[in-house]
Amino acid sequence: MAVPRLLNINNYFYRRGGAETVFFDHTALFEEIGWDVVPFAMQHEKNLSSPWSDYFVSEIEYGREIGLKDKVLQATKVIYSFEAQRNLKRLIDKARPDIAHAHNIYHHLSPAIFSTLKDAGVPVVMTAHDLKLACPSYKMLRDGRICEACKGGRIHNVVVNRCVKGSLPLSAVVFAESLLHRSLGLYRNKVDRVVVPSRFYREKLIEWGWPAEKLVHVPNFVDVDRFSTKWHESDYFVFAGRLAPEKGISTLIRAAAQARQKLIIAGTGPEEAALKALVRSAGAEVVFAGHLSGDILFRLIGQSLGLVLPSEWYENAPISILEAYALGRPVIGASIGGIPEMIREGETGLSAAPGSVDDLARTLDDLASRSVKERAQMGQAGRTWISDEFSRTVYRQRMFDLYQSLIRR
Repeated sequence: MAVPRLLNINNYFYRRGGAETVFFDHTALFEEIGWDVVPFAMQHEKNLSSPWSDYFVSEIEYGREIGLKDKVLQATKVIYSFEAQRNLKRLIDKARPDIAHAHNIYHHLSPAIFSTLKDAGVPVVMTAHDLKLACPSYKMLRDGRICEACKGGRIHNVVVNRCVKGSLPLSAVVFAESLLHRSLGLYRNKVDRVVVPSRFYREKLIEWGWPAEKLVHVPNFVDVDRFSTKWHESDYFVFAGRLAPEKGISTLIRAAAQARQKLIIAGTGPEEAALKALVRSAGAEVVFAGHLSGDILFRLIGQSLGLVLPSEWYENAPISILEAYALGRPVIGASIGGIPEMIREGETGLSAAPGSVDDLARTLDDLASRSVKERAQMGQAGRTWISDEFSRTVYRQRMFDLYQSLIRR
C-alpha cells in the first residue's frame, strides 16, 4: 500500500509565530502515523533544512530598503506569484501529493498556487489563521477599533481608509490583490475546505458570505504531556505576545496600575517604546522580559498568578491559552473574537470587557484575591478540559477524516 503524501504549505519554514507552530506541529502529527509530509515555503536564512528546499520560492522580506524597480517586482509577487506557480508545478510533478494543506500563504507565495494545485487535481485544504478571507487587511481593525466596512464586497474601503499601515500605496496594492483574487475565485473556487480553529471565525466568515459547507471547525491543540504543572506560584501576572496596538497591552498596563498588580510582559514589537513610557507615567509595576520561548517562557507562565490576553481585535484561537492551561494556570481573557469560547467562566479563568481598564482591573483583582488552591484548581480544570477537547489526538483524527473525505472524492 502506497504511503499517503501530504503537501504542507506555509510562507515561512521556521517557527516565527502561531501559524508556524501549527504548521510544524501538524507536520509532526502526520509523520508520526506514517505519512510522508512534503513542505513548500519561501527561502529564508532562518529556515530549517529540508530535502525539498530547492523548490522553495525566492525570499520576500518586508521592511528592507530596496529600489523602485524591486518594489514594483515585489508588489507584483504579492498580488500573483508566477514563480510560486512554476516551483510548485515542479514539486507536484516530483512529489505527487495526495492532498495539500495551506496555512499562511498570502503576500509571499500568494493564492496563485491554488490554481496550480487545482489544475493538478490535488485536493486543497486551507487553515484560516486570521480573517484575510473576508477582510483585505486581515484584522478587521482600523485606527485601533473593530472595522467591518468591507463587508458585502466593499473592499475599496481598504484604500479609502488606508488600512494597511496608514499607507495609500500599500493599501492600493492590497486592494488590487484582493480584487484580482476575488475575480479569479482563487480562494472560493480553488480551495476545497477551509479549517477554522474557532467557532467565532466560522460564524464571522459565514456572516461575510462564505458557504457554511466549506468551513470546518477544528480547534488548535497542544500536547499536554509536554507541560509540567509542578510550579511554585509567584505574585505576578503575565502577558506573552507581540507588542502591537490590537493586543490591548496599554489597557492591561493601566489596569495593572489601578489594581496594584505586578505584571511581566514577554514579547517585543512596534509598541515597546510607547508601552515603556506608559508604564512610567502610570506608575505601574511592570517588567519587560523581551522575547521568550520554550522552557523559559513556560516557567514564567507556570509560576504566575495567571496569563492575561487583553486583546482588542478578533483573536482567533490563541495557542497561548491552551499552553497556560497545560501548565496548570488560569487565564484572564477579553470577551472578543474566539477568546470567550476558550474560557469557562469562573472554572478555568475569567473574562473582561475588551478595552475597559476598569473591568480588567476588577478581573485582575478578583483572580489575585483568590487562594493559591483556587487558582490551582482553575488551572487544573483547564488542563483537564483541553486534554479532552483540544488534544493532538482529537486534532489529528479530525484532520485525517477531512483529508480522507476529499481524497476519496
